[in-house]
Formats: sequence, C-alpha cells, structure tokens
Amino acid sequence: MNKKLSRFAQRFGLGRAIGLLLLFLFLAIRQWDPAPLQELRLRSFDLYQLMRPRVTAERPVTIVDIDEVSLRQYGQWPWARTRVADLINRLTAMGAAIIGFDVVFAEPDRLSPGLAADAFADLDDATRTKLRSLPSNDDVLAAAIRKSRVVLGQSGITAPIDQGDLSSIPRTTMAFRPPDPAPWVVAFPHLLVNVPVLEKAAAGRGLFSIEPERDGIVRRVPIVMEAGGLLMPALSLEVLRVGFGAQAIRVITNEAGIEEVQTIPPRFKLPTDSNGKLWVHFSKPEHDIYVSAKDVLEGKVAPELIAGKIVLIGTSAVGLLDIKTTPVARAMPGVEIHAQVIEAALTGALLSYPFYAKLVELLAAFLVCVGVVIFVPMIGALPLLILGAGLGAGLAAISWVLFQQQNILIDVTFPLMSSFGVYAALVFVNYVREQMDRQRIRSAFGQYLSPTLVEQLAQNPEKLVLGGEERTMTIMFSDVRGFTTISESFKDDPRGLTTLMNRLLTPMSNAIQARNGTIDKYMGDAIMAFWNAPLDDPDHEANACDAALDMLERLEALNTERKQEAEAADKPFMPIKIGIGINTGHVTVGNMGSDMRFQYTVLGDSVNLASRIEGQTKSYGVPILIGARTAEAVKDKFAIVEIDFITVKGKTEPEIVYTVLGRKELAQSNEFTSVQATVHQMLARYRARDWSGAIQAAQACRAGNGLFHLDGVADLYEERIQAFEQNPPPPDWNGVFALQTK
Repeated sequence: MNKKLSRFAQRFGLGRAIGLLLLFLFLAIRQWDPAPLQELRLRSFDLYQLMRPRVTAERPVTIVDIDEVSLRQYGQWPWARTRVADLINRLTAMGAAIIGFDVVFAEPDRLSPGLAADAFADLDDATRTKLRSLPSNDDVLAAAIRKSRVVLGQSGITAPIDQGDLSSIPRTTMAFRPPDPAPWVVAFPHLLVNVPVLEKAAAGRGLFSIEPERDGIVRRVPIVMEAGGLLMPALSLEVLRVGFGAQAIRVITNEAGIEEVQTIPPRFKLPTDSNGKLWVHFSKPEHDIYVSAKDVLEGKVAPELIAGKIVLIGTSAVGLLDIKTTPVARAMPGVEIHAQVIEAALTGALLSYPFYAKLVELLAAFLVCVGVVIFVPMIGALPLLILGAGLGAGLAAISWVLFQQQNILIDVTFPLMSSFGVYAALVFVNYVREQMDRQRIRSAFGQYLSPTLVEQLAQNPEKLVLGGEERTMTIMFSDVRGFTTISESFKDDPRGLTTLMNRLLTPMSNAIQARNGTIDKYMGDAIMAFWNAPLDDPDHEANACDAALDMLERLEALNTERKQEAEAADKPFMPIKIGIGINTGHVTVGNMGSDMRFQYTVLGDSVNLASRIEGQTKSYGVPILIGARTAEAVKDKFAIVEIDFITVKGKTEPEIVYTVLGRKELAQSNEFTSVQATVHQMLARYRARDWSGAIQAAQACRAGNGLFHLDGVADLYEERIQAFEQNPPPPDWNGVFALQTK
C-alpha cells in the first residue's frame, strides 16, 4: 500500500500538488474579494466601455447648461429665483415633457423683495411697505413649478443643517417587501432639501448625489439611497417615474441584497447590483444634448431640442464643482451622468453584473487551472503557454460578446490571473529541475582551465598557494536565455543536451580566449571569464567588449547551422540566445579554496555587479550590458548607448549601464548617431519627470532603431512611466531605478 502511494505521489508530482493548493487559495481570495481584486475587475470593465462606448441615435434628454457663458451674462450662481422661474416658463412654453434640477435651492432667495426691504436701512417707509407686499422670489418660482412637471433635486450630506420642520414635505412612495433594503443601499446621515414652498410645488423630488468608486471613477450610479433615515429615489429614477406617470417605486430584495428597482405601475425594471446601483453603459460625452441657459432665456434655442424632451438643468462650469470622471471621459458634468442613466434606461442599454457572474468566474478559473495542473508536466511550459494564451483569448472573447450583445458583465481577469499564477508555480518547479540539470553540467565542466592559465601555472608553480593579489580587472558573465525550454526539449535525450552545450560553449570559449580572456568556470549553460589576469592586459576593457561581439557573431553562425540541420531532419528548431554582462573594477584574484582543493578565480564587489548586470539583459531586451567604468574606457572604440541608472539587488550605490551595439565603424554611422540621440532624449525627459515627453521619445526610439533592436528598452520605460503616473516617485528622486530581481 505504501509503495502504491509512493508511486502515485511520484507520478502526481510536487508541482501538481503546489498548483492545486494555489488554485484553492485563489478561489478563497475571490470569495473574499479584496479591494485590489475589485479594482482589477472594474478596470477590465472600463476597457470594454472604452472599446465600445454606448452609441444611440435617440436623444430623449436635453441638458440646459448653466455654463460659463450664462454665468458671465447673468452673474454668479445662485441666480435670483425669478430668473430660474423665467427659465422654467420658457421651457414649459416650448413643450418640455418634464424638467429636472441637478441643483438644490436650500435657502430662501436673498434677493426676494421682502428680504431686500429688511436689508436696506435707508429705504423710506412707503418703499419698504411696497416691497414687503410683493410675492417672494421663491413664491414666483413655486408658481412656475406648479405650471409644469418639475422634479427637484435633493442631496445626501454628512453634516446636519437646520432646515426647520421637514415633516410636511411630500415624499415619493417607496415600496418593498422584507428584507428591508436599508442595510445595502448607499446611505447619508442627513438630507439637504429645497425650501418648503418649492418642495410642495414640485411633481417629484430625488437625490442627485453620486459616489465614485475607490479610484474616483463613476461606474455605478445609486438608483435608490437612504438619506436622513428615509429611503429615496435618485433624481434620474424620479424623473422617469414622474415623466411616465408612475405612482410609486418598488425595491425588490433578497437575502443577498437588492435585485431590481421598478416603477409602479410597471414601466421600468432596472437591474441593479446588491447595493441598488446601476451599472451605466456610458457613451462618449454628448455635446449635442447641451443648450446654454443663456440661449434658452434669450429665445435662441431650436424648438425641437426642447419639445417633448426630458430636460435636465445643471452646470458644466468648473467653478461649481460638479465634474466627474467616467470610464470614457476624464471630465463629465454630473448632470450628464444623470442624463446618460435616463437615456440608457429609455433605450434598454443598461449593463448588468448578474448574481451568477461570480459563480461563472469561479468555475472558469477552476477548470482552466485544473487543465494547467494536468498538462504542464505533460506537454511542457512553452506549448502550454501558447495553448493557455489561446484559451485566455477565448475566455476574453466570450466575455466581450456577452458585453457587446447582451450588456452582461463577466470578469475574465480573475480566471486569467489565477491560471497564470498556477502556471508560474509549475514553471518554477521546472526551473528547480533546470537548476539540477545545470548542476550536472557543472560537474562535467567544473575543472576546465584556460590554456593561458595552464601555461602560467606551469611556468610559475609557486602560484599554487592560497591567497591572491588586488587588480583592476574586467569580468564577464554569459548565460543562455530560456534554458528551461531548451532542456525540456531534450527530456528524452539527456546526451543530446550535453552535446548541444558542448557545441555552444566551444565557440563561446574560443571567442573569449581569442581576445586574451581567461575562463574562470562553466556554470551549466553559463560562462564566467575575466581579463587582465593572470597576464597583464592593458586593453582588457576593449578586449572583453570585442569578445562579447565575437560571441554573438559565432552564436548566429551556430544557430544558422542548427536551423539547417533541423530542416533537413524535419524537426522543430529552437534558436539559442545569450545575455552577456561586463563590468570593470578593483577585485582580488588568485587561488581561492582550501589546502585540499583550490581554484584560480576572482572575488569582489565588481564581480557581483557583473553578474547582476548580466541578469538584467533579459529585462532590457539587449544581448550585452556593460558597467560605467567599462563604458568610460571603450567609449571611443565601440558604439555604446546608455540604457539606465540603476541600483541592482543587494547594492545601494547606483550604476549607469550601457549596451554595446557594435564596433567603431558603426559608432561613426549616421544611423547610430540618430538612435543614440533618441535614447539620450528619452532618458533626459524620464529623469526630468517629463513622462509624456519620455513616452514620445520611447516611441521614436522604437520606430527608428532599425537594426539596433532597442524595442525592449522602450517597452520597459513605458511600463515604468505608466507606474510612475499612478504612483509618482518621491520629490528627491534622482532618476535611479532600484531593481527588484537579480
């Protein structure tokens, strides 16, 4: 029994066990649904809206805009209520179906005749009596409201305001069956209403309060809310109710929250989330639905823009602080959000995140992750990555079709994120196996010594002692990219992998030795070499750079040869790519080890830096990176370009790194001079925090680098800039970027 379990565990594998544990961890995280996961989901829904904003030929809503032009003409807000009354009268005369206010008249008009009589001390008694006998401006506005169908706006507030006894103010009938929706709806401690005479004259009243998401973007609009302990409709819902003659509003709830909001008698059924919020399918800013309040008052508006329309009165003036951010617009007046809600409800274009969406997302994540756990050890990482990319594209396509055709929101980011996490865990297990393969290669090549060192030791046997000397030297590290994938392709032919490594390491070693380099050691598929020891080499920096370019040329020849062999044998071809890191500095060189076993090698911080630099070639997408001291020594002999100002992991002192693109003849070409200037401009703008300028320079670098292949550098800076735009660096930032990986 124990043997059977052991065989099962061996076949099942540690990687699969880790993958399953991660799967259940991801499912638990989705059930918890922390804020970062919510924001990722919301951002994906934003992308859908950016790709396909709502488009409709119908324009049932017109916005009368208290814009900057109107404020310049009639003075600052609030205007005299008589002018607002004139606005209502003109709209009513033009045939407006219903008028809604995205403003609140919370205090009596200070320009009313009676208040003016008390305000001016030098009035004669006759004038004062005459003013007091005139109707107040609020009464004039109330009379205009009664002659039309007007919905007044109210606001939820956090601090109490004494507005007197509000018990006589009419309320919209809000019906619901238990459970009470109060625990779920957006709630405000207090309610700000209009002066009573206006409230009693209105046909309806609703809250125009809009709360953005955590990131400041308005995606969902509460359609019912609680304010001052009262359940109330939103302004947009109340406009729909009054406009279509409904008597009341019903809130449908269940144990999980709110399902739907209806008008009674049924005319509108609005799907909401559990908190009574509508997912709004936004259109791009609709400039054609705006008319200036000034033009309305002056009779300059075309009748067809008002007749039979739902008219909302609000403001786009920046100074009145009613500007919001939506998925499709950085700045949209709040009144337009209400207009878009009404328009979407009337045209059947409301979005829905149904109650079963979470179950669908969990099920998709489970199935995809189980597939990854089953197939990664069987078919390898690269084929599964391709298969997974196709599957991810399929899930994204399904989610997109549901959004586009059914207005249903299904989150695809969680299944993709969880499956990639499981995939990464299995790849890590493969990486550990790769390291074991490298260790076997180290055992085969660990005793390799360069001919130069052998001759030196033969001539000077006294060097076979422990200890060393301090020298300024140039150190090189070279490593094969994608060794896991290469070793997996030889999983049934380990001897073939050894043969391939021999074919690779031989020309690489020859290139190093031809340029006076000493091979320190082979580390699996990696090579460590150095210059200026044991023999003096006054031109060691240039020789190291020449060797690196020779290595790339010999690698290209090897790949061409292997490709021809693969085509002749009708086998797949996988090119070998390498990364090379070079650094110059003060080190200790000599025989290091014990009395029983020692090796001629180098030690020092400059050696570690060379290794760290080599590890970053993949990040920048370049085959060669060199340190600042090496670059200073060879700047007149090679075509070099500054890449970054970094601190590598484990170090605090920053280092400028460069890439070597070619030799002196290339450095004198116009093409190189151009790309060098472009990269210099990108770095200068980046370090000056000119993000947009740096992005433009990066795009120019990508577009014009020709054969220099600096796309990866441009991509990396664009990613950093996007991150800095969200989380800017500290004020004392000097352009240094701290690398988090080796």
